[in-house]
Amino acid sequence: MARKLRILVIEDDAAIAMAVRDRLESEGYEVGFAGEGHEGLRLAADGWDAIVLDLMLPGLDGLSICRELRSRGSTTPILVLTAKDQVVDKVVGLRIGADDYLAKPFEMIELLARLEALLRRTVRPQAGAKAYPIGDFVLDLRNQELRREGVSVPLSTQEYKLLKYLYEHQGEVLDRDELLSAVWGYDESTYTRTVDVHIAALRQKLGDRHRQSLILTVRGRGYKLVRE
Repeated sequence: MARKLRILVIEDDAAIAMAVRDRLESEGYEVGFAGEGHEGLRLAADGWDAIVLDLMLPGLDGLSICRELRSRGSTTPILVLTAKDQVVDKVVGLRIGADDYLAKPFEMIELLARLEALLRRTVRPQAGAKAYPIGDFVLDLRNQELRREGVSVPLSTQEYKLLKYLYEHQGEVLDRDELLSAVWGYDESTYTRTVDVHIAALRQKLGDRHRQSLILTVRGRGYKLVRE
């Protein structure tokens, strides 16, 4: 029998947390809960399939939790919950490793769709997987990490999947809608800044932020990884 997928919900609004937990459990997930930031960070180390993370938390805010988890090398998909007007926090959250965001108030069916997309697209490398050379770096599919001269460069789950997809289609111009569909599992461009922010993060980690000689912007069309 397949194990239940485990979702951690870190949310201080008891009504929202209870509604999310009840719905997720009714969908067959195992759900953990934390209503405070420090407790959430402690529980997050316990091995979850995804984390639903509110940004505004007592004790330790969601951005700090996300940053700390990524600095520890965690690749668990993180869906952040934001207030409707927290545009800056959304962008910052994506830059420090969140995989997606959902603005409050939200429909439960939308939360489920976002989570299912993250879980469906979570990469599970197979035995014997290859390593992809990208400039001076190597993308290791077995360990889901980027390395340069043996030194690991931490990637979030979505950064890894985006870079892998770019490599597997190197030389091709890929528009934002295709990348959102292939990497995030969306059918439409609900938030194109998601792609732009993750591309910017990859360029920085590849040392390509200023030269942009590896990941090119094709104006009006999209992005492409330069063919070796």
